Amino acid sequence: MFDYEILRLIWWALLGVLLIGFALTDGFDLGVAALLPFVARNDPERRMVINAIGPTWEGNQVWFILGGGAIFAAWPFVYAVSFSGFYLAMFLVLAALILRPVGFKYRSKRPDPAWRARWDWALFVGGFVPALVFGVAVGNVLLGAPFRLDGDLRSFYEGSLLGLFTPFALLCGLLSVTMLVLHGAAWLTIKVEHGPVHDRARAFGTVAAIASIMLFAIGFVFVRWGGIGYRIVGTVDPAGPSNPLRTTVEQVGGAWLDNFAAHPWMMVLPVLGFVGAGLALLGIRSGREALAFSGSSVSTVGIVATVGCSMFPFILPSSIDAHSSLLVWNASSTHKTLGLMLFVTAVLLPIVLAYTAWAYKVMFGRVTAEDVRTNPDFY
Repeated sequence: MFDYEILRLIWWALLGVLLIGFALTDGFDLGVAALLPFVARNDPERRMVINAIGPTWEGNQVWFILGGGAIFAAWPFVYAVSFSGFYLAMFLVLAALILRPVGFKYRSKRPDPAWRARWDWALFVGGFVPALVFGVAVGNVLLGAPFRLDGDLRSFYEGSLLGLFTPFALLCGLLSVTMLVLHGAAWLTIKVEHGPVHDRARAFGTVAAIASIMLFAIGFVFVRWGGIGYRIVGTVDPAGPSNPLRTTVEQVGGAWLDNFAAHPWMMVLPVLGFVGAGLALLGIRSGREALAFSGSSVSTVGIVATVGCSMFPFILPSSIDAHSSLLVWNASSTHKTLGLMLFVTAVLLPIVLAYTAWAYKVMFGRVTAEDVRTNPDFY
């Protein structure tokens, strides 16, 4: 059995893997949905776009569920503070996500163009809003959430829904949207036949790739000179009890870049974010679709991993009481709980990965206009 410190580190890494898995899989679903009203101009074209993600979107949401479950089981303090404090934002995401299955199932129930158009915009909302709010949430995590813990470790959240949409948080939200739209556009170039939809996806993917590079660079400027960051004062016991109030933290502008100075190898992560978007742009413009999707995937991994590694060992800092900040070392479940969960994950996660790979292999191939007209199983 691993010791407590190693288990905490493993679960921090696993949480990152789950979030990256969600961004890579359900991310292109969200991006495609956000592009739906713009890359497709008529009903057959929109059905092509919908069916490009139709066989996989439900399975892709497994990563979202696993991520939430991992936070609940491995980091109960984080779950309690974030899911209660960000309740209204999460309700907004949930309401938008509910539109996706309803839209997929009901859009083609009636031939009325107005009926279908309304559901197309509902699917757009189900893609755009979660992509935006997830990014805004990450921005607020970097800024610090307005919560505090009392002496009995009860959490008190002192923020509001509108207070989450600060300039930096909105910047992160827009980066999330452009990142996932790029990923969705790259997916469409692989999944739909060559024609008007394919060409429009390339055009929107080009804009999204350039915007992702620019917004990611602006984000670095904000972090470096915008007074954003937290730092541990003194020492912390990585194997100590889960009690955030035993840790001393201070807010220091630019502190989120400390890990890159201490561990230069981490610079590969933001480089992947920029280079991946550049490769996606090159692939889209040159018609090399595999390169485009590989580049958007690399960029997504780089951007998400950059946030996680820059914050380590912080998970959720507090903007109103830095000493209440939640760290990898002070907010986890017990040693026994983490050990049992790791055993279960080691058994089940490979099964999930194998099934996902098999499903994508079976459903690989382009969606064509002919498929939409003749296949009774299509949306």
